[in-house]
Amino acid sequence: MLDATTRATFTAWTFRVETSDGLTLSAALHGPEDGQEIVLVHGLGQSWLSWNRQTGGTLAETHRILSYDLRGHGDSSRPDETGRYSDPQRWADDLKAVIDAAGFRRPVIVGWSFGGLITGYFLRHHGAAHVAGVNLVGAVTRLDPALLGIAALHHAGPLGSEDLAERVKAYASFLKSCFATPPDPADLEQMLVYNGMVPRAVQKAVVMLESEGLDTVWAQLPELLLSWGDEEQHTRYEMSRRVMDLNPRARMSVYVGAGHAPFYERPARFNRELAEFTAGRTAR
Repeated sequence: MLDATTRATFTAWTFRVETSDGLTLSAALHGPEDGQEIVLVHGLGQSWLSWNRQTGGTLAETHRILSYDLRGHGDSSRPDETGRYSDPQRWADDLKAVIDAAGFRRPVIVGWSFGGLITGYFLRHHGAAHVAGVNLVGAVTRLDPALLGIAALHHAGPLGSEDLAERVKAYASFLKSCFATPPDPADLEQMLVYNGMVPRAVQKAVVMLESEGLDTVWAQLPELLLSWGDEEQHTRYEMSRRVMDLNPRARMSVYVGAGHAPFYERPARFNRELAEFTAGRTAR
């Protein structure tokens, strides 16, 4: 459960969690303590602040929402050593650690982009017995260049460049490619800051990761929702479609005119669909 370091920040309770290898993760809780449990797992280069249109909206009025900064991101520990990021077990254990620290019993997990891969690692290593359902959002479910979008492939190298000028240019271009409709200028400024905080080691390590056995994970999930924007440039339609083929119980929600972050570009619809999905799962 939460320790004495927990503090209130506006509507969030922020706290820190120690990982199995001695790092600390920054996490936040929003919403009523008796609300249905949702865990938000952000993508590469992002932060729990990415979910402001969920944690700061009506969804948080009725749901208990947990979000956190991945290792190497935001206010979490950011060692510049590739070995800290190249082991799937560590990403899986991090997610379990924050879920346990929050006292969640049976949450719906939302994995966006790289967060989808982390969700898969978590399920592979810790099982789905205490998970009510999974919502994959523009998610990387298999590390296969044929399934990644042009923007993901184009930025993979430059984001880890030793050249600062190249790296800065890549961050700006990467963020632009995430949206079909440009984000609010104030939000974009915030995004640029926390993207720029991520060590090169993270970008270098993710290409060393694997996705072995995840097809079995996706196939066995009893409750699975996929959300995908049809102007997505980071994951191809086939990435989500193949998960649908693996799991006949899964359903897919396509956001026409949205890009890689439909939860940002279409927050009202996304929040409504997530609330409906959560209600149907946790009521059982």
